[in-house]
Amino acid sequence: MEFKATRYELNEHVATVWLHRPERYNAWTGRMHTEYRWILAELEKNPAVRVVVLTGTPPAFCVGGDTEALAGHAERGSYDTGLTANTATPGFGVRPEFDHDFSFQYGMRFPIIAAINGACAGIGLALALFCDLRFASATARMTTAAPKLGLPAEYGLSWTLPRLVGVTRAADLLLSGRVFTAAETAEWGLWNSVEADADATLAAALTYARTLATTAGPNAVRTTKAQIYADLLRHDVGASITESKQLMNEAMATAEYREGVAALRSKRPPDFR
Repeated sequence: MEFKATRYELNEHVATVWLHRPERYNAWTGRMHTEYRWILAELEKNPAVRVVVLTGTPPAFCVGGDTEALAGHAERGSYDTGLTANTATPGFGVRPEFDHDFSFQYGMRFPIIAAINGACAGIGLALALFCDLRFASATARMTTAAPKLGLPAEYGLSWTLPRLVGVTRAADLLLSGRVFTAAETAEWGLWNSVEADADATLAAALTYARTLATTAGPNAVRTTKAQIYADLLRHDVGASITESKQLMNEAMATAEYREGVAALRSKRPPDFR
């Protein structure tokens, strides 16, 4: 893959992925989408990767669809994702509900943390809300954008937002398309942390990622993530309890569990290498 719209690096167990079109404020294109899915597919195959942090090359996170692409949709009178039949499919095959953009992130084995370091709109916001955790700069300006373009809620925002902030607040953002900030919405349940600025946001996300990668068992994290999204769809508390007991039984036969118990009894940090 030749990278024109993204970049990434791996530092021990944490991978950082950048949306990388800074001259266009990381506006989304089919090319960026293709590269992003390819990167995640590669990271998914690498057992060393335990956490992924997604951010944008400054000064923005992602301002939504590129205006040239939007103009192309208007000329055609239809939507074109820009993807091809051989585009990578990370996270696919876990549940049918996850075999879509961007719910495929729910099917991936590792947590994905969004570090929203600047402007975030439209599909950029949709992408961030499908991440497992979100850190945001207090001054980052955001919008669902779609109503002011004459469009409905895009890429599952009508599904994710009500579940994160409730119907009333979701309706506010989805119907109006108004601009809001992370500071304004700090208590809404959208963010795990709101930081002072862009640099602090990425630093906080990376610190959390490193802690998660080194202090939590990777098998436990993978299994718990799968439980969270299965239960979000299942709406059956009894089935959740039954499954959790079976998963606990399986986990207790692993070296990871034995190390966790040994560390607890010895009053030391666990070593999950």
